[in-house]
Amino acid sequence: MELTVKTSTGSYKIYLERGALNKAHELLNLERRVLIVTDSGVPKVYAETVAKVSKNPYIVTVQEGEASKNMDNFKLLLETLTKYGFTRSDCVVAVGGGVVGDLAGFTAACYMRGIDFYNIPTTLLSQVDSSIGGKTAIDFGGYKNIVGAFYPPKCVIIDSETLKTLPDRQISNGLSESVKMSLTSDSELFRLFENDDIYENIDLIIEKSLLIKKRVVEEDEKEAGLRKILNFGHTIAHAIESENAMENLYHGECVAIGMLPMCSPSVRVRLSAVLKKLNLPTSADCDLSVLLEAIRHDKKMSGDNITVVFVDTVGEFSLKTVPYEEMIETIAKAFKPEPA
Repeated sequence: MELTVKTSTGSYKIYLERGALNKAHELLNLERRVLIVTDSGVPKVYAETVAKVSKNPYIVTVQEGEASKNMDNFKLLLETLTKYGFTRSDCVVAVGGGVVGDLAGFTAACYMRGIDFYNIPTTLLSQVDSSIGGKTAIDFGGYKNIVGAFYPPKCVIIDSETLKTLPDRQISNGLSESVKMSLTSDSELFRLFENDDIYENIDLIIEKSLLIKKRVVEEDEKEAGLRKILNFGHTIAHAIESENAMENLYHGECVAIGMLPMCSPSVRVRLSAVLKKLNLPTSADCDLSVLLEAIRHDKKMSGDNITVVFVDTVGEFSLKTVPYEEMIETIAKAFKPEPA
């Protein structure tokens, strides 16, 4: 399947096909210097597959995990680009999950004011979410994605064969973002999560998730309006991650927890059942005071108010601007343990 995402500066292709990684030489312009960024948790064969069909490949492998989205690794990539004489006619290729995509994309956006960036997401989370939209960033000062840029890739390759090497927990982690999109935008997709076999429908889930995000980012590239729905559940999720719970919880797991308080009671019941089916958490034990401080630094804060996405009915959403104080009770509910 081939999708075209339109941006304010042009467009880019997304190729969704099993085995597409082995066609990288056909789909990407690799007849130049190519910086391939991956991490220690990604099978080496994926980056090597790209390197073998690149004219002048250089592979940089960072440590697996959110902690690698830092200034030191940003500097490392810039130093590598400079050392090997990369110019504006060369490119950066991300081969891995969202951390690699964010780090590599932000580096490409900054080097020489922007060089070509290709994204090959190999986790379900990055395939259904960060592969589209052009958000790139690193973490700084303990806050997630606080330094970044909107920088669309030149092309994206999504090969669901790469999911075969992922543990079940990582699959669940990615499914959380698809559940998020179904709640705000696609009631049929949500019913698929409720009633059907997930693994048998994984390609359909990826496709429907990409179509939702494509529509949203094309209408609102820089998050001035509609794109805010992609933040559903993320206000609380990012707060959990900033509290360093990321050592124990993955991003999608934090999103799962963060969605529950932002639903009507009837939707919350259905969502809770789906999360349990997908082996995703519904509560977390976090320091409330630290979470509230993280909320104050959230990009969606405006003065003493914050804009959040709320789902009253599956497949529909509303944007609500609420006082910071009102979030205190909401967050407290999110981390209240369920009765045994």
